[in-house]
Amino acid sequence: MHFAQYYLDCLSQASYLIGDETTGRAVLVDPRRDIDDYLQDAAAAGLGIELVIETHVHADFLSGHLELARATGATIAFGEAARTGFPIRRLRDGERIFLGEAGNGGSGGVTLTVLATPGHTLESLCLVVHENPDDPVPFGVLTGDTLFVGDVGRPDLLSAAGHSPHDMAVRLHHSLHTKLLTLPDATRVFPAHGAGSACGRSLSTETSSTIGDQRRLNYALQPMPVAEFVRLVTAGQPATPGYFAHDAALNRDGHPLLDADEPPALTLEEALAARDQQGAVLLDCRPLASYTRAHLKGSLHTSLDTRFAEYAGSVVAPGTPIVLLADPGKEREARLRLARIGYDHVLGHLPDPAAVLDREPALVRHSHRVRPEELPERWRQLAADDSGTDVTTASGTGSGMGTAVGTGTGTAAGTATGTVAGSGTGGEGATATATATATGSDAGGRFPRAQLVDVRNPAEYAAGALPGARSIPLATLPDRITELDPARPVVLYCRSGNRSVIAAALLEARGFGDVCDLEGGYEAMAGT
Repeated sequence: MHFAQYYLDCLSQASYLIGDETTGRAVLVDPRRDIDDYLQDAAAAGLGIELVIETHVHADFLSGHLELARATGATIAFGEAARTGFPIRRLRDGERIFLGEAGNGGSGGVTLTVLATPGHTLESLCLVVHENPDDPVPFGVLTGDTLFVGDVGRPDLLSAAGHSPHDMAVRLHHSLHTKLLTLPDATRVFPAHGAGSACGRSLSTETSSTIGDQRRLNYALQPMPVAEFVRLVTAGQPATPGYFAHDAALNRDGHPLLDADEPPALTLEEALAARDQQGAVLLDCRPLASYTRAHLKGSLHTSLDTRFAEYAGSVVAPGTPIVLLADPGKEREARLRLARIGYDHVLGHLPDPAAVLDREPALVRHSHRVRPEELPERWRQLAADDSGTDVTTASGTGSGMGTAVGTGTGTAAGTATGTVAGSGTGGEGATATATATATGSDAGGRFPRAQLVDVRNPAEYAAGALPGARSIPLATLPDRITELDPARPVVLYCRSGNRSVIAAALLEARGFGDVCDLEGGYEAMAGT
């Protein structure tokens, strides 16, 4: 048997090439759009790809089933419940796919068994892999988005189509317990995603496991009533990036084939005209430090050093024309990574953005970042504006000196009660202070002028947040931006200071005049 896992870190996505070396027959499972690696590896192993199997209609990336079908003539297959805009083979529960001699009247060889496992989606399936059809213990099982290492698939992605998260979670529980958990403990588990994916809440960094280990260690597989399982898997899921519905539709209905050519070079005048006349987004994908030091006014940001495509799909609407601002030599990579989520409308790129910024200082903006030790003073400055907002100090004692932003309720005299969050270095019994805004019923307490926004995911916020922060996850910010007042200062933070810069760029591009973010994020603040 030839078995290869292809793991794409930037999307936390896994695909699989499985073949029988005796017959040369192979299948590819959950492929991405750029298919050259698969084709080269299959050719080197003497394999012909006959079937492309999708474990479900993916929402987090644009799959390569159409590209592979065009390149190899392979048939595209989905679960029986799938409804697509192109011809497919529908795989039934219990169906066996013989890649070895058993498929030609013989008795052995690589065999796949289809398990219908609805829950994440209606058409979800898993594939049990045997090196020989009669082996008592399978080689492994490809679990798609039904079972991850450390988690299970989220059941809420079909809510817009009228399927409640509760009902899908009940289906998921049934699929896990009547299908996957009946496999031997030694069966290897190969999921479609790993840590960082928005398709689940607690995915492990490990890209494979075993049924036995997941039975013991996976929180969602522990013995519990169905109602408790439903409660667990429907709570605290990551915010869904805006491009998910777009990708699901393209994967179901069809999409143009990949164009991976380098985008054309544009002059600054052409780039600005594209923005002003076509509504194009200027997407700065240079490293974070380069962007914060100097960037074009109105540009958005998400670095190629991070989850570039996912974050771009969180702040740029599908179908929006894009002009790339990338370091020299990175333009093709940026275009390809956007294409992996179906963002194909790249008009071109601005060569050497740093040099352009040096030549055009009037168009340059600099990000305003606040270090953790500066935040309390920054908050005092923002609160003590000409509207008369009162700023009150709340005190507590501890073993070290620390600072944090706090909120509290106050009286007309301006006193406040608040929670002091923070620890650090200092003498025994040192006092920790927190700036708290007093809110009262008369002129002695007014609402704070500044807006503190946490752009992390709901589970991160629930585990601990800066006092007074409003939770608006990055993926929901474009739709919830009207909840913020562009005339008032905004302070943004995330876990480590990356998503907050992306959010700050979006607010600045939408006309917010006073935006800063917390350098190092919540982690750095907690360590002060």
